[in-house]
Amino acid sequence: MPSAEKTIETAHARIAVRETSGAGLPVVMIHGNSCCKEVFANQMDGPLGEAHRMIAFDLPGHGASSDAYDPRRSYSMAGYSDMVMELLGRLGVDKAVVFGWSLGGFIALELIPRFDGLVGLMIAGTPPVHPTPESLIGGYRMHPAVALIGQEVLSEQDQDMFAETIYGPALTPHFRQALRRTDGASRRIVMETAFDGSSSDQRALAENAGVPIAIVNGAEDPIINVDYVQSLTYATLWQNHCYAFRGAGHASFLTHPQLFNPIFEQFVKDMAASSKGRMPVAASKVSVA
Repeated sequence: MPSAEKTIETAHARIAVRETSGAGLPVVMIHGNSCCKEVFANQMDGPLGEAHRMIAFDLPGHGASSDAYDPRRSYSMAGYSDMVMELLGRLGVDKAVVFGWSLGGFIALELIPRFDGLVGLMIAGTPPVHPTPESLIGGYRMHPAVALIGQEVLSEQDQDMFAETIYGPALTPHFRQALRRTDGASRRIVMETAFDGSSSDQRALAENAGVPIAIVNGAEDPIINVDYVQSLTYATLWQNHCYAFRGAGHASFLTHPQLFNPIFEQFVKDMAASSKGRMPVAASKVSVA
């Protein structure tokens, strides 16, 4: 799949971007904590990348992007979403489907009231929570890797546990390097600002989204409480169904693309049709056996 990589200067950081040459409705993909844009290769290098303009980028302090110029401004849900809005403007994207994974899902939820061109939203590995410690605890499992999400300095042992928990069998040297490269202040500050009033009530955003929202998780996700995610009442839930892939963990789109990609492709197809004013025909739910 032909693609282009570039660096775009923003007020937050120099952002490394990869986009495919497809001409269809843009699809924006936002990676997780201490990760990088390459995590989406199984989606970008397939049929969707040929048909649609798929855009992935490294968040400030991650991957090939620079560290944030002003960490306190940028390493927060509000700061990251501001950066995404600026980046989309510089890329000339005024309408798009957005997929966010883990931290990227929280950033994607922040776009609901900010991005008028949001056509549809898919999140994975992201429990929509109220901005309170109690709600956050309810959205996650009691796994030792959860404590590392906001830890600035990670020992070699911490890095191994974090990476193995997040990626499972899909862990590669490149993803290990992305974890080591990440600006540790991004982990610390995003947690420090989680309850300071700068972030939205993301449970309320998810449950009352004015656009279709798709929920796709790994049933055996060791990090998030999948039962909690499925218990919420979503006003615009796509296909009226939360997907949970049996045997999959936190990065189901990476470890189980044979299950994830057909659902993702159908979601994008439906959103592209609705963005053109055509109501998509209801598709049969894809088996997750």
